[in-house]
Amino acid sequence: MSNQKFTILDGGMGTMLQAAGLAPGEHPEVFGYEHPDVVRDVHKKYIDAGSRVIYANTFGGNPRKLEGCPIDTEIAVSTAVRTAREAAKQGEEMYHEPVAVALDVGPIGELLEPLGTVSFEDAYESYKETMIAGAGAGADLVVIETFTDLLDAKAAALAALENTDLPVWVTMTFEQNGRTFTGTSIAAFALTMEALGVQAVGINCSLGPNEILPLAKELSEWTNLPIVIKPNAGLPDPETGEYRLGAEDFAEQMMQYKGLPLIAMGGCCGTNPDYIRALYAQMQQQDIERIALTKSGAYQFDGTGLFPEPRTGARRGICSSTNVAEYGGVRVIGERLNPTGKKKFQQALLDHDMDYICKIALEEEEAGADILDVNVGVPGADEKTLMVEVVKALQGVISVPLQIDSAEADVVEAALRVYAGRAIVNSVNADDERLDAFLPVLKKYGAATVGLCLDEDGIPETAEGRIEKAKYITKRVTEYGIPKSDILIDCLTLTVSAQQNQAIETLKALRAVHEMGLHACLGVSNISFGLPARSHITENFLIQAMQCGLDFPIINPNVLALMDAVASFKVLSMEDVNCESYIARFANRNEKTIVQQGTGTAESQASNAEMNIEEAVLKGLKNETRALAEKLLETHTEEEVINKELIPALDHVGELYEKQVIFLPQLISSANAATAAFDMIKERIHAKDDGENVSNGTIVICTVKGDIHDIGKNIVKVILENYGYRMIDLGRDVPPEKVVEAAVTHKAGLVGLSALMTTTLPAMEETIEALHREVPDVKIMVGGAVLTPEFAQKMGADYYCVDARASVAVAKEVFGGA
Repeated sequence: MSNQKFTILDGGMGTMLQAAGLAPGEHPEVFGYEHPDVVRDVHKKYIDAGSRVIYANTFGGNPRKLEGCPIDTEIAVSTAVRTAREAAKQGEEMYHEPVAVALDVGPIGELLEPLGTVSFEDAYESYKETMIAGAGAGADLVVIETFTDLLDAKAAALAALENTDLPVWVTMTFEQNGRTFTGTSIAAFALTMEALGVQAVGINCSLGPNEILPLAKELSEWTNLPIVIKPNAGLPDPETGEYRLGAEDFAEQMMQYKGLPLIAMGGCCGTNPDYIRALYAQMQQQDIERIALTKSGAYQFDGTGLFPEPRTGARRGICSSTNVAEYGGVRVIGERLNPTGKKKFQQALLDHDMDYICKIALEEEEAGADILDVNVGVPGADEKTLMVEVVKALQGVISVPLQIDSAEADVVEAALRVYAGRAIVNSVNADDERLDAFLPVLKKYGAATVGLCLDEDGIPETAEGRIEKAKYITKRVTEYGIPKSDILIDCLTLTVSAQQNQAIETLKALRAVHEMGLHACLGVSNISFGLPARSHITENFLIQAMQCGLDFPIINPNVLALMDAVASFKVLSMEDVNCESYIARFANRNEKTIVQQGTGTAESQASNAEMNIEEAVLKGLKNETRALAEKLLETHTEEEVINKELIPALDHVGELYEKQVIFLPQLISSANAATAAFDMIKERIHAKDDGENVSNGTIVICTVKGDIHDIGKNIVKVILENYGYRMIDLGRDVPPEKVVEAAVTHKAGLVGLSALMTTTLPAMEETIEALHREVPDVKIMVGGAVLTPEFAQKMGADYYCVDARASVAVAKEVFGGA
């Protein structure tokens, strides 16, 4: 008899409603308000098939998606939850076991900063409205699903956790490469959501059971939480709109998840009650117990009762949305984003010069820093506002995690709130007042923390005194429910020029901290303050400190000798397996010269080298890109700067994106940097030509009739604009006649059509036919998750674009670009 047990979720709602009369482009929530009996019947069919958690018809029930609809969020959500509640009650009466109702929360459908224009705060307020309405209507839990942007998912999770007392599950949608389309990794998702305190995490949509299985296994490595899986019925056939995986095959494939720590499984797009019925039958055949979940019963929404003991042993670390700095081994924290003693950095903060700040951060990342410390405490500035601004700016250009450095708990909280990932906080100490202020913030956001070995009486002179402070900090932090593994003890570095014996005391304390099973953090460079040839002392002390257990050194990563010391230490400590990283670092190094610059290595000394426009675009530096373009215009024509500098720079960025060296945040940031230069050039040409427009060609773009998804289309628009094309964006849910009218009016040479749903492919085909009939010379490119090159050709499209990068190649071909 198997000891595996989990609950069964429902399947797809959209396809069921479409079969019942939901028109293309019609909001399911509005349809449900007008036809509650139809939605109730769908829920009932899933319950009859075996579901014991049903998702209310609220996926798009937020103010942004419902804008312009005849009902508001409160009405849409409360109606849907009450309808589901009625069906659940009927099911409970019939089957004599609980049926839970989940408030189903999908993304707002717009990109958050820095990818888009929606602020974190605005997204949070939108989700807050949904959460309050759903909880008030009687939902048993919140399921946040189908998200691709980690920061967007975080906004939704916080809205649920802060405005309801309901259990919260979060599932994101990943591609087969293990990342969402914005670049979020499985590890970053797991670390961030578990840190926030949600009750379960998982994967839904996009792929079928076989494709999601390896991703689910990876997810289980990175979290101790129970897991939720809701795959599609395979992939859809664009010609028929039907999903390729039948109910029986779907159910058989789902049995491969038996050994994983699941709390629930069900189906997403393409699944219906037949799939859930087959899933339940398979469970019965394999002696897997189906359970019902309740808020306070034998089996609860957080997995209580499901597993003999709470799970432990997951991999740990801190993260941005795309990169993880896993615990274990030496992780370098860059120290340069700090105004102390740096007049130029202080002025940049006062001037809100984010380009300068981001440039420093990029230099640190390129030099090999694993984490960047961020301190914005400068006299005359609003530290909280400035910290949030800097964190938001950095998220758009760098990929490594951040360490938030402030003595004020409210500043730290403001930064942690808008951070897309899991950060370190620098710092607490053994002062109870400081601990009392910081511990609630650390716990709420699940941040790791630096603990300084001092209190209100200052720094103890002896190693023993510092160890006592470390023990006290550890006691207070762990008593608050924060894991010991998230504590980084800083034994503090005092300069040997004034107190020579302090180096030995610090090293002794480091060794003791390491033996206590704690991480050790240390600002290394202060050891040599006031001495000549400081680098020798600093480097030697760093090596000794790492040997004593220092695993989070805070150093200037742009000092080549220090990073070389770290690389060498990793070989001798066996962290660098087979010396691979060491060999890659030094293989082409000429030791007789000082290497001033490198790409993606510790050799980068970018501050000492003049940046070119390609580098500025790649790094997403708007002001730098514009200034370099202006300088080039002193010796080049506008056309030469565009075609020989900006376009090749964007091409290089696109190539890195295709190779997954960079991800969507960096792609958008680079595009925006190019815009700064391109806009300036357009202004110059505009002035010369008495107002004549400058453009490489005109492109009309839209999402077709009946389809309300436009994130992909918006990304294409941004990228093409930065290649100098005039973009006429008609928005979403656009009828064929409007597309034809725009193509004629604007004399477009190319039209781009997007569709995400199989049900709107007929509208795409109709639009293509209308364009060929009315504007035969215009070329047509199409894209969207449900399309294939073969079906695009069959519909009559001239080009199929797998992503935004592909649309650039199409535009160049159509308009004769380089």
